[in-house]
Amino acid sequence: MASMREIKRRRTSIQSTQQITKAMKLVSTVKLQRARQRAENSKAYFTYMYKTITSMLAKAGNVDHPYVKGSDSKNVAIVTVTSNRGLAGGYNANIVRMVMGSGFEKENVRLYTVGRKGVEGLERKGYKIVADYSDIIEEPTFADAKEIGERLLSDFANGEIGEIYVAYTEFKNTVSQVPKLMKLLPVDAEGMQADAEELSELDKLTPMNFEPEEEEAIALLIPKYMTSILYGAFVEAVASENGARMQAMDSATNNAEEIISDLELKYNRARQGAITQELTEIIAGAEAIG
Repeated sequence: MASMREIKRRRTSIQSTQQITKAMKLVSTVKLQRARQRAENSKAYFTYMYKTITSMLAKAGNVDHPYVKGSDSKNVAIVTVTSNRGLAGGYNANIVRMVMGSGFEKENVRLYTVGRKGVEGLERKGYKIVADYSDIIEEPTFADAKEIGERLLSDFANGEIGEIYVAYTEFKNTVSQVPKLMKLLPVDAEGMQADAEELSELDKLTPMNFEPEEEEAIALLIPKYMTSILYGAFVEAVASENGARMQAMDSATNNAEEIISDLELKYNRARQGAITQELTEIIAGAEAIG
């Protein structure tokens, strides 16, 4: 059995760690409130932009545009959205695992990383980092999303990449965050038509007329679609990160409490054993003198 001094030292260490996890939980809770509100405020625009493109392409039929047809490049771009810090449970590891399990050949994957944990996890696995935007994840803005979207569209137009995806964590609620891999380009018109569940039967049958022409309209709308989807993914990810960290720190605090209770029990037993030993020695000494 460990000595009383060792048990006391360990208990003090665990108590110090518990104070840190409590503080981190409080910080994450405050950040989560703000991030959740931001995610909820942007979700409507995020959702309806996707539905607008869905509706437009579902009605347009075959559209002769590179954003729909794609290119011959085998390279796949993935915008990976993780955090810059750890201690968030499986939040970052889930994105890394999802990218690794995406089915794409590693040599064909080009990563546009947002968050240092994604860089650390995937670079170690041999994935190529094309661009790193880790600094923006602390306070992502619409302008940040626009900058990344423009870079992606430029690389897509130049034939450097043939498909674009975003890997992020969708915020459901404070206890549920779901990693998600969403395809952005080339736009799958047939798939979008199947996904256009919100359209009424009349809307589905009504042909769409474009002013200007279809190709020009798509060239104007797709960049806005890309920016809004990326921005929505960023704010959802920030809310998810803080929710995951709050849960992780809450679990760590509770675990520390259990360990402290167990150590206090061991300490009391050791103390009782020491007192018993001292009494035994005193009685034995008294008997020897008598």
